[in-house]
Amino acid sequence: MPQVVVPVRYPLSENSRATLAEGIAVAEEDDADLTVLHVNLYQNGHRVSRSQLKTAVEKEFGYLPRTRYVVRSGMLVEETILDEVVAQDADVVVIGTKQVSRWRDMIRRLVDDPDIEHFLRDELDCDVVTVSPEVQSSR
Repeated sequence: MPQVVVPVRYPLSENSRATLAEGIAVAEEDDADLTVLHVNLYQNGHRVSRSQLKTAVEKEFGYLPRTRYVVRSGMLVEETILDEVVAQDADVVVIGTKQVSRWRDMIRRLVDDPDIEHFLRDELDCDVVTVSPEVQSSR
């Protein structure tokens, strides 16, 4: 079964809502399971529970069948997201444009070419969809 992973902030920001809306559309289009992911940063001390994440998403989008809500803790958001993408064997990752530059910096530390889509496609066999609130997606 195809798998779509959508990392979001909590509480849901405008960018997170746009990213999640696109992730839902991609999952429906691809007949895929959806994983909504939030990363609790160790250093900020604020902890979000899985039930809080699920309640916030369902309040905004209604009940979403075939959806998992995952909360992970980590030092770096991007590395924690990559760990989850690997663990889920994701086919598609939907990220907001605000995350792209942070991912590019992290990938630049790992490899010479900071092309996120290329890196994830080659290393994880995964497509990346980027979303901005103004422009729905580039896939």
